[in-house]
Amino acid sequence: MYFVGIDLAWSYRNPSAAVTLRWEGTRARPVAWADALGSDEEIVGFVVEGVGSAPALVAVDAPLVVPNETGARPCDVAVSRAFRRAEAGAHPANRRRFGGVVRGEELVRRFEDAGFVHSPVVRARSPTRQVIEVYPHPAAVRLFGLRKTLKYKARPGRSYPFRWGEMSRYVELLRGLRDAEPPLHAGEILDGASPRGLRGASLKRLEDFLDALFCAYIALHCWYWGPHGYETYGSLEEGYIIVPRRVSPGPLPASGGGNRGSSGG
Repeated sequence: MYFVGIDLAWSYRNPSAAVTLRWEGTRARPVAWADALGSDEEIVGFVVEGVGSAPALVAVDAPLVVPNETGARPCDVAVSRAFRRAEAGAHPANRRRFGGVVRGEELVRRFEDAGFVHSPVVRARSPTRQVIEVYPHPAAVRLFGLRKTLKYKARPGRSYPFRWGEMSRYVELLRGLRDAEPPLHAGEILDGASPRGLRGASLKRLEDFLDALFCAYIALHCWYWGPHGYETYGSLEEGYIIVPRRVSPGPLPASGGGNRGSSGG
């Protein structure tokens, strides 16, 4: 089983990042990664080349269903309400903002042509070729136990040294997933992921790469625990965001079963 995280640029003018993990039975390891993917064809090609015809769950950080012309999707509103105190609200997505062409929807169609299904229902430890929408900020609040989101993204008033410190925290939190359940062993790529001294496009590329790695882990977490380990905000028809839950160690839920994660929360 493979797990792919994609930090998808909303605009075709900007590069996207992707990381592929392979589940080895007791832990996951990265087997392929890229931090400057361009077209949708290149992104899908990266995934298919890495996983072949094997089962794979692809988690995309970008809106994949946007039926509304203006305003925000109900799931964007629900996530923002649930995670307001942690400053992990969702960006409002609408078709006007994308100029009428939603890149995530186009990417899903290409994945469907490659044999993937698009569904927000992830069953525990069942083989699947599937695409889901995720969002790293509320996922980090949940899985890392944060009171506030990490402030590593470029915003007015944030200096480079401050962002380097926040991104270094992110690297160490990702490294700490080796002790999580399920465990991720990604030292071969995290050991070289130092933000110190990076600026501009170079720092943005590392930011996207770390988000892609985390998205891949979110996919792994949701698959490992099934609906017991995530919530679905929204619906496939109106747009949705999957947010993982922290799960206490103990007996695993039965594989292959379960219902859709609860909305809201």
